[in-house]
Amino acid sequence: MTLTSRRSFLLAAASMALASCSTSVPGRYAPVPVAPRRPIEPPTLAELEVMYGPVEDGGFLIPAIPFQEIDPQFYRQRVLDPTGEPAGTVVVDTPKRFLYVIEPGGTAMRYGVGIGREGFAWQGQGIIHWRQAWPRWKPPNEMVARQPELAKYSIENGGMEPGLKNPLGARALYIFQNGQDTLYRLHGNPEWRSIGKAVSSGCVRLMNQDVIDLYSRVKYHAPIVVYQ
Repeated sequence: MTLTSRRSFLLAAASMALASCSTSVPGRYAPVPVAPRRPIEPPTLAELEVMYGPVEDGGFLIPAIPFQEIDPQFYRQRVLDPTGEPAGTVVVDTPKRFLYVIEPGGTAMRYGVGIGREGFAWQGQGIIHWRQAWPRWKPPNEMVARQPELAKYSIENGGMEPGLKNPLGARALYIFQNGQDTLYRLHGNPEWRSIGKAVSSGCVRLMNQDVIDLYSRVKYHAPIVVYQ
């Protein structure tokens, strides 16, 4: 069989195979969705129990969060995008205590956050320059000067080792602008009671279960916008 005749034979066979499957196609001109459909509704009780249940991660067992004691608006949930930013952008709405990861198709994953003094210190646009699972906590020298008891965790002393009591929690995302560290962080925290509140110190904190989910959605060098 020549190459041309073999090619014709294979094309004919492929056409017959496609024809044999055509009865399972609901319509010849069925539209192809531009973006996957996503439910825009609050999570169910069963979903919340899974989302905020105990998690084993990195050799640590993160305890369950009593989500019933948290304002439902701060649960992790998919919403219509209120920002208009491009897909893949992280948006922090400081006054409302929300963090968004913008998705294609006009939706966003929203998380409740807690804000501290350092959380109000910076606004603008930057990038997620560095991401780390179970980071060491190294309080800046200014914080150590205010709280001398933290000297044992200073930068010079190597910081606090990762763990359930570490203020940065299970994940940390480090924000840079124009190649410089802003000292602005998105991070986990064991203090779930601080979500939705302005606490005494820290940047933008999420529940550990939420920051693990956030970490999986945010790419290296993702753009971030912070509103004050």
